[in-house]
Amino acid sequence: MVTSDSAAVPALLTTDVDGGTFALRQAVRADLPAILRLLADDQLGAARESADDLAPYEQAFDAIDADPAHLLVVGELGGAVVATFQLSYLPGLSRKGSWRAQIEAVRVSGELRGQGVGALMIQWAIDQARGRGCSLVQLTTDKSRIAAHRFYERLGFVASHEGMKLTL
Repeated sequence: MVTSDSAAVPALLTTDVDGGTFALRQAVRADLPAILRLLADDQLGAARESADDLAPYEQAFDAIDADPAHLLVVGELGGAVVATFQLSYLPGLSRKGSWRAQIEAVRVSGELRGQGVGALMIQWAIDQARGRGCSLVQLTTDKSRIAAHRFYERLGFVASHEGMKLTL
């Protein structure tokens, strides 16, 4: 569903928050600059994200958008993109062949943090995972993001595994 008009994309969730109505919707290609600003708006993202060349981001967006197992979501407030995350569904043989949902790249604009927007997004993602028959929802968060750890723990997530990554 590649479209450049976000107004044509139906809301996945709408709710009132301080400052107006917050709406989740599927991201469109035109959202990429706003998504990149959100991804780069912290100490880790500032060093690894750059809007100087949109081509790799556009290729990644097209791959996500074309695959029904992946959903890139944005949150809007007053017509501006103020939040984002990616939700992916992964099949597996473990846990009796169950599916799991993976939440990635969760970002909420600084001025909205602490107002419940992140919790709304994560709860929506959990509900979607249940609806798809997933047996668990997983995510990773950098070890240095202590506030994010507390946030996810308040939502019921447990640091049950030690994650490892290899940068290529």
